[in-house]
Amino acid sequence: MKTLFQEIKASIKNNADQDRSFWRPVLPWGGVFTIKAGRKAVSCMPLYVEITLKNTCTIDGFLMLLYVILRENNTFPRELSLYLGREFVDCFLHLMDTYSFTSVKLLWIWDKMEKRQYKSGIHKATLEIDLFGNEHENFTRNLEHLMATIQESYCSNSRCPLRAQENHMQTILINPPHDIPDGDLIQMAVDGLFCSRIEVCEEIGCGCLREFSQRIFCHGAPPFVILNMEQWKSEDLAYVPYYLDLSDHK
Repeated sequence: MKTLFQEIKASIKNNADQDRSFWRPVLPWGGVFTIKAGRKAVSCMPLYVEITLKNTCTIDGFLMLLYVILRENNTFPRELSLYLGREFVDCFLHLMDTYSFTSVKLLWIWDKMEKRQYKSGIHKATLEIDLFGNEHENFTRNLEHLMATIQESYCSNSRCPLRAQENHMQTILINPPHDIPDGDLIQMAVDGLFCSRIEVCEEIGCGCLREFSQRIFCHGAPPFVILNMEQWKSEDLAYVPYYLDLSDHK
């Protein structure tokens, strides 16, 4: 039996562009998991015998992307194990390889998400889990240690009330340029966040120059990054660069 990744590659390679019937960039919506009780549990009255997942679109796309990323590069499972845990990565890949989509969603929910990030309740012997929210709330915020960055700044004014500062970010949030110039808008936005620069100090009563150092990753460069681009319009994303310079990394 072919793994999911093998099927994806074969589907993309063999089918015409207009007829890629198998490949979908997201997991199937929702999911139902039936609990199989053993003989020792027959005498018990379970609270629920089935788990139903709702509004899983907030994790479906990213879980598929994570799977393709891990399977496409042989070194990524080892590198990501440092952040996500070896046991999680091995189990995640096995479930995805074997098309166990509902199980892989439950793995993410129970292993990586916090209880406050989703709604749950029992209805007619069914545990319903509702992943309301958005992709950032249900996926990227659970990778904050992976995306965490820091940037230091120092004001030239010795009397500045906050002369030395540190700016911490848990996600890579980039905003579109105010003036739309010619060129690679995404690279420009990333440079504005990561590159060193000098600006007028905004502390009250200061007005001198503040020098910002290059922004760096707190735990070293991750194997991949997720750019939070909530403020961008679709027409600004018509061009996505093949390479992206991020700090000292491409």
